[in-house]
Amino acid sequence: MSDLTWLADRFEEHRTQLRAVAYRMLGSTTDAEDVVQEAWLRLSRSDPNEVRNLGGWLTTVVARVCLDQLRSRKARREEPADDPPDGISTEGNPEHEAELADSVGVAMLVVLDTLDPAERLAFVLHDMFAVPFDEIAPIVGRTSAAARMLASRARRRVQGAGTTYENRDASRQREIVEAFLTAARGGDLRKLVEILDPDVVFRADAAARANGATEDLHGAQAVAAAFNGRAQAARVKLLDGVPGLLWADHGVRRAAFLFTFADDRVATIALVADTESLTELEVTNVP
Repeated sequence: MSDLTWLADRFEEHRTQLRAVAYRMLGSTTDAEDVVQEAWLRLSRSDPNEVRNLGGWLTTVVARVCLDQLRSRKARREEPADDPPDGISTEGNPEHEAELADSVGVAMLVVLDTLDPAERLAFVLHDMFAVPFDEIAPIVGRTSAAARMLASRARRRVQGAGTTYENRDASRQREIVEAFLTAARGGDLRKLVEILDPDVVFRADAAARANGATEDLHGAQAVAAAFNGRAQAARVKLLDGVPGLLWADHGVRRAAFLFTFADDRVATIALVADTESLTELEVTNVP
């Protein structure tokens, strides 16, 4: 067996874990696969004898590449990835990790997408994959204490969003989504602006952008203008238990619009077109 074949076999042992990390960081199966492939390319060009913990080394590579992509989304520019430090450990409680991973549905990815890139990385690595803060700190360029604060701040925001999803008046959320759809179809720009939070954010995943969806939009005027006169084929559904919009063509899911809410207004809209994400989405009819 050649050294490269042996290395490839070792890499395959970690592929599932790496893909899970990348997907939770980026929210796109396509982007996650690209990041995992990049990790393999970097490994194949490295000296494996210098890597003390292969799983940790690969996790760090994936985390750094994901962080670069998230920052690029924010700043519209690419940032070079640094070489990963040796010795990072990803060993935690497998049962706890599996429970956390299963709890992250498509709707939660919308919440994660509102986090700062460093916050998202610290939260995902620590809370979902049990990576110690001492090993997260070099990736985000902060001290261990600062990395802990990043994760804590992200955790509070995620838990707060959980209140939006699970405990608020679902019927009121449905009314907001129905009013949004009616205004969009009818070209009522003024009503759309009223329904949207002044700081509303619209984001489309990689699959939607590849099909021509607009880049990220910020502010009620910009988002309202983008939806004005559109969404004719969308229908109000419960998406992962939250009122949202689904576009299906002859029973095939084509796109979903996931909403979060703040003070009886729409706070974020995420356009999801990734096939696997749409398949995993729990869709039910509104009461």
